[in-house]
Amino acid sequence: MTAIPQGRIRRAALASALCALAVTGTGLTACSAGDPDAGTNGVGKLPAAQIQSRTRAAADSADTVHLSGNVVSNGRTYALDMRLKPDGGSGSVTSQGVTFGLLRIGAQLYLKADAEFWDHADGKGTGTGAADKLDGKYVKVPQGDPSYKRFSGFTDKNVLLDGLLTLHGSLATDGHHEQSGIRTIRITGDKGSGGTLDVSLEGRPYPVRLVRAGGAGTLSFTDWGKDFPLAEPEKGETVDYGRQLPTS
Repeated sequence: MTAIPQGRIRRAALASALCALAVTGTGLTACSAGDPDAGTNGVGKLPAAQIQSRTRAAADSADTVHLSGNVVSNGRTYALDMRLKPDGGSGSVTSQGVTFGLLRIGAQLYLKADAEFWDHADGKGTGTGAADKLDGKYVKVPQGDPSYKRFSGFTDKNVLLDGLLTLHGSLATDGHHEQSGIRTIRITGDKGSGGTLDVSLEGRPYPVRLVRAGGAGTLSFTDWGKDFPLAEPEKGETVDYGRQLPTS
């Protein structure tokens, strides 16, 4: 029986130890670089339709998410930076160079913006009157106001994700990728023309990055399941404008 050199044994032991350390520390390892799904949650091996089903289930089950990016709707581009919960959300929206804040707790929606926003909204262009009174305040948006339906969807986790996490056309996988340091499997609709969605291969198969069909925006999803505070603004910061806000 041929003896195995001690140096080779030591090298093999060291390589095994390094592989174990890599798996334990990060869930990733170059030792299995030949298998892109090694150390992952396994969804990368599934057909595209099953991956989409798994990622939708993961997104629906998470209490919170941080959503950021651009959405094109009705000819307008909205830059979103929103944190969402089942019962509300908060964050900012930028459209046509104007940024405003949104806060919804239950059914109550608040809109916070500067005087320039309100001055543009009331169409007078004077920079006085109502615009100055509303400057920097949380303005209660009446549920019957057109702005309520228009903006509340940006604060509704279920409505927003239902409308966004949809790929159009025939589904297919498009290889393994990496988004913000997270390994992903990408699925596409109609070879990309119907949108693309990167799904996390680490932990739960949450959506990570969405490119919407037809150039309708790109969104990133982070902080799934991470709680954040959501509280009513102070009375001194709140204005009840009345039955209808200025038209924007």
